[in-house]
Amino acid sequence: MGRIPPPDPVPELVALTAPPGGEPPITITALAHREPLLGPFLGWAAALALEGALPKRDHEILALRAAHNCGSAFEWTEHSAFARAAGLTDHEIECLASGADPGWTRREQLLVTAADELHRDTTIGPATWQALTEVATIDELVEAVYVVGQYTMLSMVANVAEGT
Repeated sequence: MGRIPPPDPVPELVALTAPPGGEPPITITALAHREPLLGPFLGWAAALALEGALPKRDHEILALRAAHNCGSAFEWTEHSAFARAAGLTDHEIECLASGADPGWTRREQLLVTAADELHRDTTIGPATWQALTEVATIDELVEAVYVVGQYTMLSMVANVAEGT
């Protein structure tokens, strides 16, 4: 058990976030201590993950790069599985951690760069933004910033919950 134990009792909504035969994510278990925030957050997270403008592959590239940049083993492990389901290979996933280029498309390389700039500078630089506007819609770009922000936040929560 990490620094943040499950609340007692655990809200029913938390159990619904567990994968079949698994435990609820530690980030959701931690948030369950503030039950008024739990439902709205889960609605937001579901909309971002399930109704987004970005293709799932792009979403997971951004999520994994954010998890890597934040040093979150929990988010990295969780999103590695989601990334495989979205079509990323194990080699591509490894490259998101190492920084190597497995042959990303121009768009994918720009998304990795944007995630790195957001982590380092809390913004996307003008040259990267301009290049992104040539390969993505404004809807996708706005969402990309939110995806990186979401998984940066969740990585922080996971790191605190795990005591890392």
